[in-house]
Amino acid sequence: MPPFKNTYLLMRHGHSLANLAQCIISHPDNGVHAYGLSELGHAQLQQCINTWPYLIPDRVLHSDFLRTTESAQFLANYFNCPIEVNTLLRERCFGVYEQQSDQLYDSVWAKDSAGLDLTADGVESLQSVAERMYSVIASCEASYEDQTLVLVSHGDPLQILLTHLDGRALSEHRKRPSIAPAEITLVE
Repeated sequence: MPPFKNTYLLMRHGHSLANLAQCIISHPDNGVHAYGLSELGHAQLQQCINTWPYLIPDRVLHSDFLRTTESAQFLANYFNCPIEVNTLLRERCFGVYEQQSDQLYDSVWAKDSAGLDLTADGVESLQSVAERMYSVIASCEASYEDQTLVLVSHGDPLQILLTHLDGRALSEHRKRPSIAPAEITLVE
């Protein structure tokens, strides 16, 4: 990847009510208006701000799911910066696993690692996630210069994006350390 004109901070939303319920919420019908942050998620965001080591953001872009919206609003309010919804930052669609136990993530990720096609189960392909997530950065590169941009999204899409940026096979995305709720990763 060429050097970027902007600084990108990738943030996973804080702990959510979906995390608390241990269920998969990946469809907009379920995630846009429900399953916001838990009390723990709010505390994680406060801790994130208390230990902020990065440049002050110029703009926060986020998925339209409630948990990412609330996380982004927290940052934008604290740093007094613009906030922008971008649906390309949404959670990976987990198809038939929607509203089921989050223990089923492991079976999806095992199939990802084996290079199996999960689209028959309605699961969004790794390539599709990588392309839409990277398109957000490409759009920002075309629109901004010398900006610090926070992209607030979800764990799986962020790991897939980082794997893509590293130039590694997307099937290896779960070999990366998991991104914790309210954790920020600087794109270098």
